[in-house]
Amino acid sequence: MTRRRMPRPLQVAVMIMAALMLSACAGLPTSGPVFAGLKPGAVAPPDFSFIPLKPQDGATPEQIVQGFVDAATGPDGNWAVAQLYLAPSFRGKWNPLEGTTIDARSDRAYSTSGDDTVTLTITQRATVDATGAYRPSGGGRSTLPPFALAKVDGQWRITQAPNGIIVGADQFTGVFHQYAVMYFDPGWHYLVPDVRWFPSYNAATRIAQSLIDGKPTPWMAESVKSAFPESVSLNVPSVPLTAGGVARVELSGPVLALDQPTLDRMQTQLQRSLASAGVTDVSMTGATGAELSASDVATASTRIDARALVETDKDFGFLSPGNRIEAIPGLTQAMRTVRPEAIELAGDYASAAVRTQSHVVARISDQVTPLDDRAGLIDPAVDADGFIWSVPGQTPAALLAFGADGKKHAVNGSAWANATRLRAISISRDGTRIAAIAEVGGQDVVQVAGIVRDQNGVPQRLGDVVQVGALSGPGIDLTWIDDSTLAIAARTGSDAEVMRQTVGGPAASSIAAPGDITSISGTTGTTVRLRGADGALYAQRGSNWERAGSGVRVLATVQGMPPQAQTQR
Repeated sequence: MTRRRMPRPLQVAVMIMAALMLSACAGLPTSGPVFAGLKPGAVAPPDFSFIPLKPQDGATPEQIVQGFVDAATGPDGNWAVAQLYLAPSFRGKWNPLEGTTIDARSDRAYSTSGDDTVTLTITQRATVDATGAYRPSGGGRSTLPPFALAKVDGQWRITQAPNGIIVGADQFTGVFHQYAVMYFDPGWHYLVPDVRWFPSYNAATRIAQSLIDGKPTPWMAESVKSAFPESVSLNVPSVPLTAGGVARVELSGPVLALDQPTLDRMQTQLQRSLASAGVTDVSMTGATGAELSASDVATASTRIDARALVETDKDFGFLSPGNRIEAIPGLTQAMRTVRPEAIELAGDYASAAVRTQSHVVARISDQVTPLDDRAGLIDPAVDADGFIWSVPGQTPAALLAFGADGKKHAVNGSAWANATRLRAISISRDGTRIAAIAEVGGQDVVQVAGIVRDQNGVPQRLGDVVQVGALSGPGIDLTWIDDSTLAIAARTGSDAEVMRQTVGGPAASSIAAPGDITSISGTTGTTVRLRGADGALYAQRGSNWERAGSGVRVLATVQGMPPQAQTQR
């Protein structure tokens, strides 16, 4: 049998028709792959949006509601296509920005009551509120307020709908991008990212509004500061960008009366916040259009040494090429006298928090200072101000912080009130947040809280403790790998896994790990290291783990770099 070839003109026509048909499908990207959320400070990727279907003639009420929900994943033109599903009398009343529900798309169930009412039942995974703050939820089933419909010119249209939009968990990072709204720590030394999620459409305006007219996410609110006075606001709800990526931010209020340090800090917050939306520079102006003179201020870096910090049977220090240990002056000698089970090096390299073989938490400097001998202590943590944090795993509320003078401070009596056990704690390198693996209701979860300090920097209490992720098995250890990301090691049956968790977002990734791991440490960026029970040192290489050493008694963590090695960011 001979197969006849299609004439070339016909081939071209068929290809064009196929392309046109494909472009009409709902949920297909208009350009490029799906991008994960941005890391704070990263440049925004090319825009991504879905091409939603317009309402079809003769569609049933249920089909109209389903089409509307799908179309609401396309924010272009102020959700122009989704608005077509609404009756003219209802357009402008539905507010897509009130909040976002993230669900499992395959679990959606629509039902029709009478001829003009449709309900939708979903399995909720998370929410994003009107300020862009992400919050995971328990995954239970819930029924949304009903959709009401009426016929308009013979076609069903929606006359009442709940505000906000619904996005599938598999769609979320394609519709929303991750941005960092930047605040200062209370001492004005560090910039602290408050992760928010917005559609990329008009992102610069949303970020500026959140920073200038909004507030930090509630759980962080008492742990960070903003240079923007409450009397200053965004004068117009728009942040235009020049062709070179410079944002013009027009402010109202008594900006001309502000002192230079305040203006400079405002400029710094704006510039670092808008950088995640691709902005290269910021020009602040008053309501009259006069440009305000302000400069970016230097802030402390949260980078750490990229080398592994380890203790072996013979020495303590940074592991250098050739398995050579580079000692830390003043600490290495003292460390040999205590044989610790856990070590966290302070950011100034002058001291370290340890848990000894006798299960005592101590401070190591040029000498050993025992601090806490309570039973059942987990590995301690040290913060940017040199306080050493210690808590018994079975008594989560008994959290103490010890100053450099050895004085203990009860942080608060209600910390982790819903937890029955803590497995690990870790403090962000800027000293504003604490993360923990906690057992809650029989499941291990990852929780974070803001650290509230007095005017002298002494820890007083924790802000609201919020859950940022759940583990599939018992947690082993966790560490901060950058200012907004945690790496968590957990058991999964007889195996183990390492999960990267955005603080204020969904889990970024999860990969299998050697089953006998005991601890984890991270560096600035992507490198994560593990210690095996036999003393093996593993380093992550893509989706694999490469054996990088042996004979490691303790895999230590580091909270910063010594002042002489710091570079301003």
